[in-house]
Amino acid sequence: MIEVDVVILGGGIVGASAALALSRQGRRVALLERDFCGSHSSGVNYGGVRRQGRPLSQLPLSQRAHGIWARLPELIGIDGEYQRSGHLKLARSLDDLAALHAYADSSQGFGLDLQMLDREQLQRRFPWVGKIAEGASFCPDDGHANPRLVSPAFARAARLLGATVLEQSEVSEVEHDGRRFILRTQTGLEVRAPWLLNCAGAWAGNLAARFGETVPMHAGHPAMLVTEPLPRVMDASTGVEGGGIYARQVTRGNCVLGGGQGFALDHARARPGQAAVLEILRQAVELYPFLEGAQAIRTWSGTEGYLPDRQPVIGPSRTQPGLLHAFGFAGAGFQIAPAVGEVLAELVCQGQSSTPIEAFSITRFQSTPAV
Repeated sequence: MIEVDVVILGGGIVGASAALALSRQGRRVALLERDFCGSHSSGVNYGGVRRQGRPLSQLPLSQRAHGIWARLPELIGIDGEYQRSGHLKLARSLDDLAALHAYADSSQGFGLDLQMLDREQLQRRFPWVGKIAEGASFCPDDGHANPRLVSPAFARAARLLGATVLEQSEVSEVEHDGRRFILRTQTGLEVRAPWLLNCAGAWAGNLAARFGETVPMHAGHPAMLVTEPLPRVMDASTGVEGGGIYARQVTRGNCVLGGGQGFALDHARARPGQAAVLEILRQAVELYPFLEGAQAIRTWSGTEGYLPDRQPVIGPSRTQPGLLHAFGFAGAGFQIAPAVGEVLAELVCQGQSSTPIEAFSITRFQSTPAV
């Protein structure tokens, strides 16, 4: 039996970031992960570290995270292949370009420093982009990193500061005895704490429902692939207005691409599916002609949690004191996760967040009075 100040359910980058932030403030933390830290969506995502394109309500959190990413080596001991390559958001039509201009106008004051490029400017500055693009928006300080390195490193850093990190520890029971939470694992371990952080990703809705907070979350399975090493051409991480495809090239020359949805094999595994991979390849040749003829050497997928408004739930439970939620990041949690971890630590240690999170309250899905 373990008694701590805070128990965190879910060892993805959000839960691990919270464990690190709490440990840095001297709290006793236990982090429980069913599989391995960073083995689900936190470790298999695209690796984009972007602020551009987020809803305005997320930009304060995203800006806070931007500062944390700059200190990555001192926080987690590695750079995680993080580079501020810039993020280029392409427009395939004039309407899409107008939408990018509108976003640039509405996001002024958040520090994105967006640069708008028409077709001629885009081709001159990024000649590897296909002529199908009508223009783009460029955020120079956004970038990308390797999620397979970064996400587990947050958990290792928390462990070095004293956190108890327990992998392959699936939780079978959760209850509250009036004073504290009691979690029991299938391995026979019992963990007790007055605070419980629900960072269980696509499975977090199950825990919320145990405390009377049902949310309309569903699972998604992003389709991903990586090419053979190619000559270095792509000098920015890219996305497309309206979605469809995203791509980046790493230092070794491999290009990482994603888009569309795969399918679940079971509750923990997923595959990208042939149709999704073929659609990625089709769009890739249009938008990035230098990829024509390149060999895809690996494909993969994972499981992410999506809410109807594509916004996460972050903040206190409305039914159970001591329970905090952080889930439903819809494939966009990698960049803001370090800031979410700090916010969760603030809620535990100071009782409030210094960054606005009201837009992410679980109450937006509830109609019955809180207890």
